[in-house]
Amino acid sequence: MTTTTPRAPALPPSTRTLLALAAGVVVLAGVHTAREVLAPILLAAVIVIICHPVRFPLERRGWPRWAATTAVVVVAYLILAVLVAMLVFAGFRFADLVREYLPALVRSVEDVVDQLAAVGIDTDVAEAATSWLEPARVLSLAGNVSGMALGIATAFFFVLAYAIFMAADAARYSTATTVFGTERAATIDRASRFSGGVRRYFVVNASFGAVVAVVDGIALFLLGVPAPTVWAILAFVTNFIPNIGFVLGLVPPAIMAFVVGGWQLALAVVAVYCVVNVVLQVLVQPKFVADAVNLSLTLSFVSVVFWTFVIGPLGAILAIPLTLLVRALVLEPDPGSGWLRWLSGDDVPPSDATPGLTPDTAREATADPAVRDRGTTDEPAPVAEPEPNPQVQPEGSAAGDPAGPERA
Repeated sequence: MTTTTPRAPALPPSTRTLLALAAGVVVLAGVHTAREVLAPILLAAVIVIICHPVRFPLERRGWPRWAATTAVVVVAYLILAVLVAMLVFAGFRFADLVREYLPALVRSVEDVVDQLAAVGIDTDVAEAATSWLEPARVLSLAGNVSGMALGIATAFFFVLAYAIFMAADAARYSTATTVFGTERAATIDRASRFSGGVRRYFVVNASFGAVVAVVDGIALFLLGVPAPTVWAILAFVTNFIPNIGFVLGLVPPAIMAFVVGGWQLALAVVAVYCVVNVVLQVLVQPKFVADAVNLSLTLSFVSVVFWTFVIGPLGAILAIPLTLLVRALVLEPDPGSGWLRWLSGDDVPPSDATPGLTPDTAREATADPAVRDRGTTDEPAPVAEPEPNPQVQPEGSAAGDPAGPERA
């Protein structure tokens, strides 16, 4: 007689959820602690993912692998060089503008405070607002901006080194399908979807950002706002920050317009930004981004705040790729997480969304109501009665003696 070992009772769903959340907190705490090291690595990985498709047409033309890898590295370096040049130029130009227009800014704010006090608004509120415009504090802010620009430029030197190694490894990883075939097809498919989503996201943002930057720069130039190039660069960079990038790109040029032209010019700048940026960045672009990466608009917005807290300012730009990475690593491999994937905005196949369906019946689920109903209910499938075997006789009867049971 064989004995079976009883299975350990499964943890209740609430306990599993708490354990998963606790593990997530521990991992995120480690990422937050190592953010100064991880942020450049993540940025380099994203840039290599964007540039990686450059190698395929070159290899089809007969280029050796090392030459195609070199082309990928060159394209990555060009992107980094343009970003560094724009950020350094905008950072130092902004510091010069602050030092140049600081006295006028203070006078303008004092005039506003006097006007508010004349109409009966509490002076404590006005004084609290003007305290942020003290010369020492504003000059310190300008110095911090310049130092941040230099810090970003320094970090990009490490990104350059990371990009070389990642581009070389990417050439090897691109042969994974040939090496493993169907053995790791699911994992390779998830990695391909993640890479494609990251590329589509940045292509959409770069396209809309270029249009917004050109239109805003031309409008500010025509309105006579100082340094329109700086604000155009700011509009392009903040376009990579979902949802709230519009506000971050609007405030500095509006303040500058208020200093040089009063509230009339400031309102004109706000109006131009609202017409251009709200229509493109707030109404049109989020829909394209959501369709490109299959993320809900709410999750796109929350991810900016969350990843900025975890890895710093660079997290605002890398928020969508990092969210896609977490979904690819945590949710997509789990067959029971179809509901969570659907909530995040992903297109979930019926076989993943409905646990009762098999891959074969999933293809028929949308067309066959009977299959769809069977997969979405909790009732067990009917079990067919076994057919009687004529060669097995009832107990107490002999073969060929149909009267055996009666005699028994």
